[in-house]
Amino acid sequence: MLRNNNGTHEVPTEKDPLMGKNGNSGHRRSKTEPDGSSGGQKHLSTGYLRAGAGVAGGTQNSRHASGIMTKSYSVNGMGEISYLTPLQMGRKDMYELIPFTAVFGMTKRERTMEKVYASYLADLDLEEAEHTAAAPMSEMQKSHRHSHSELMLLDEFKMERVMVTTPLIFAVFVASLAQFLVGYNTGVLNAPAEVVFPGHSLTMWSMAVSAFAVGGPFGAAIAGKLADSRGRRGALLIDIWTFLIGGLLQTLAIDMFSIILARFIVGFASGVSSVLVPIYLGELAPPSLRGTFGTLTQFALVIGIFVADLLAFVFATEDLWRVLFAVTCFVAVLQLLAAPFLLESPRWLLSRDPTSRRARTIIKKLRGLRYDHEVNIEAEHYICASQCQKCESEEELQNGGQVHKKSSAFFEMWNDKNVTLLLLSCLGLQMAQQLCGINAVFYYSTTFFQGVIANPLVGTTIVGGVNFLATYVAMLLMDSVGRRTLILISSGGMFFCCILIVMALKGFFSHMMAVVAVNAYVTFFELGLGPIPFLLVAEMFDAKYVATAMSACIQLNWACNFIVGMVFPYLNIYLGAYSFAPFAMVLMITFVATLLYLPETQGTTPEALQELIKKRNADLEYHNINIENTYATPIDLEWRVAMDNLRQEEEEAMNKGTYSE
Repeated sequence: MLRNNNGTHEVPTEKDPLMGKNGNSGHRRSKTEPDGSSGGQKHLSTGYLRAGAGVAGGTQNSRHASGIMTKSYSVNGMGEISYLTPLQMGRKDMYELIPFTAVFGMTKRERTMEKVYASYLADLDLEEAEHTAAAPMSEMQKSHRHSHSELMLLDEFKMERVMVTTPLIFAVFVASLAQFLVGYNTGVLNAPAEVVFPGHSLTMWSMAVSAFAVGGPFGAAIAGKLADSRGRRGALLIDIWTFLIGGLLQTLAIDMFSIILARFIVGFASGVSSVLVPIYLGELAPPSLRGTFGTLTQFALVIGIFVADLLAFVFATEDLWRVLFAVTCFVAVLQLLAAPFLLESPRWLLSRDPTSRRARTIIKKLRGLRYDHEVNIEAEHYICASQCQKCESEEELQNGGQVHKKSSAFFEMWNDKNVTLLLLSCLGLQMAQQLCGINAVFYYSTTFFQGVIANPLVGTTIVGGVNFLATYVAMLLMDSVGRRTLILISSGGMFFCCILIVMALKGFFSHMMAVVAVNAYVTFFELGLGPIPFLLVAEMFDAKYVATAMSACIQLNWACNFIVGMVFPYLNIYLGAYSFAPFAMVLMITFVATLLYLPETQGTTPEALQELIKKRNADLEYHNINIENTYATPIDLEWRVAMDNLRQEEEEAMNKGTYSE
């Protein structure tokens, strides 16, 4: 509260002449109140200060009678005032703590944060209620109020998740199709090796397969700059056109060299997609949906692999193999038809102009908001979160009218001793994810199964289906099992499967055991080494480092992908039954390194999150926290004030004897 000229205290309102831009005041609050002030404050058990129930010498009714509605607000250590409802306070912190990236497996963290914030704010509401109550509250009353307030907040968080607007649906649709194409083109060359330009050499086919992974790192490297210069939507459209061009070149190819060039272009587009799609969806979605959208795009990728295997049954022939490549063109055209409905990222627009009206219009559409003040609050969440998640190296410096960039954000992470080990752990897991040989299965399983089962294509399709189902199982396990534990289970299980594959191919078991072992190998991969390396980036790093760390990890991932795609055909020829032995060595190293060095990140427990929230907000003073009375529209508030004023006038008229109906 601010002291007025009469020595009394008033709750500032949004129309207060002392309020500055964005509702902030340059006046510093006093943390103590005169003992004789009936509107005084007191320290509560959590160390926060609370506003009294009424203004000096007044009551709640007198404040309503004066036309002033009590509003929740907070004051920071600089004396700046922020008017936010309890829900908006929680959402602001979630914006700042959850990175602007849609990552598979983050749903658990988001739900935990919602529960923690609901409990935390319900605590503040209860303390306010105890302070302003006319009589001491019983334990039953306290318990009822706390649980009721907490449930109200959880309902509001849940409402945000279920009310998905049409523009957001289109964004998820187009972005998911991009990831579908990544998966589809990962597996599309698996089956038709014998029918695409028959007579090609092993080297030519290996180059065609691995060219996809050659283009990937280049696309991943340029994706960030492209997204910053052309906008997220513009970069996504360029990516779609690149998929279309690459797909056309594959479909109309005249020789293997054309296939290799087309695969490089499609791989480039896939590299862009792997970086751009999580960023685009993360910046459009509210914090509570980023993990969900990350899960959807991951499923789109594995479905793409599975669809490539299924279509091969019909089209992997000398006459129809071009249809397999034409699918990329068809999906890209479908994306372009939906493109007019795509919206630009509000975060990107606000980073270029914090006052952008276009950004606020987009926010209104994305969130389905009705009132301008709600839109402005959401825009402020974006702006504040972007500042919190920005590395110092990303800040632009003005010097002599020119814009300069500080040193690389990657080197800023590398030079931070607290982050170096985390960075090395994540980069090591990215190498393990590819060098474990998983893409040897998705690229060459049909070739591998020749001589093992009667129809190799059946084995390949079973692997694709198992991959999809295992992804679903992984989604369930990540909510209850630690990340480090999943990596240990995954690498250990895959190592055991590699041993079984070698023994089956050597004749110790039937060939069918090799098929079972390959499917178990894929299952164990999806439980840990598949999703966890990218999820760890989002969980281990501060939000400001996530984008940079993710970009570095993706580029290294693609480079290792190329190595496997190029080398495995030769391993299969020269090592024969022992072709999976090098992968077993990588998995053994991964298991030991994880056991010794990798920290557990699953989850910051609710208790630890609660402490983090208190620490983040230690310099804030919360006032007038009343959850039950804050969920009303401006019209509702005006109506309530009008009715209170009318009732006060009627009471005064009755006291004077002048009241008449």
